[in-house]
Amino acid sequence: MSIKKIVVTGGPCAGKTTALNLIAETFAQLGYRVIFIPETATELISSGIAPWTCCSPFAYQVYQVRLQLAKEKIYGEAAESMKDEKILIVCDRGMMDNKAYVTPEEFRDLMESFSSEEEIYSAYDAVFHLVTAAKGAVEFYTLGNNNARTETVEEAALLDDKVAEAWRRHPHFRLIDNRSDFEHKMKYLLSEIALFLGESLTGEE
Repeated sequence: MSIKKIVVTGGPCAGKTTALNLIAETFAQLGYRVIFIPETATELISSGIAPWTCCSPFAYQVYQVRLQLAKEKIYGEAAESMKDEKILIVCDRGMMDNKAYVTPEEFRDLMESFSSEEEIYSAYDAVFHLVTAAKGAVEFYTLGNNNARTETVEEAALLDDKVAEAWRRHPHFRLIDNRSDFEHKMKYLLSEIALFLGESLTGEE
């Protein structure tokens, strides 16, 4: 039995929703049981729990981290109980994403149960960062496809940099940028995930 746990992250409006759908379709065809852990921030904010509704932005981050940890634990245990030979757990953002939204001191407080950032990295086998459309494809940047998104183009680009920096020291960090069109961006992502898993996609050597 093989269980791999990856993070798909990035800045606002980077193509994550489309990417997750393609991952599900592509790797199911390769014999994987694909399990998705939904983005905790979107889940909370869409339900009315947000940095601006809690008593403080830091209090919100505490709730988000606690829920995220619980979800990852439960999903991981469920995966271990399954009989599939190949399981791919896909986290829609991971624990290090929280670093982009707090001060260094607040992040240390949030992660007090971890001995180091390397310990957090070790919870994930690979990280794939989709660069926001605000950097290199600004004409496609929109707030319309996610009710939890409020960032301007400038704010989105800054957040993208912060998220990428938070993950950059992971041993298997891959940046998926906007140097080509969106279709090729998605193909590049899928090929990088397949390469990590030791798989060959249709049409590739």
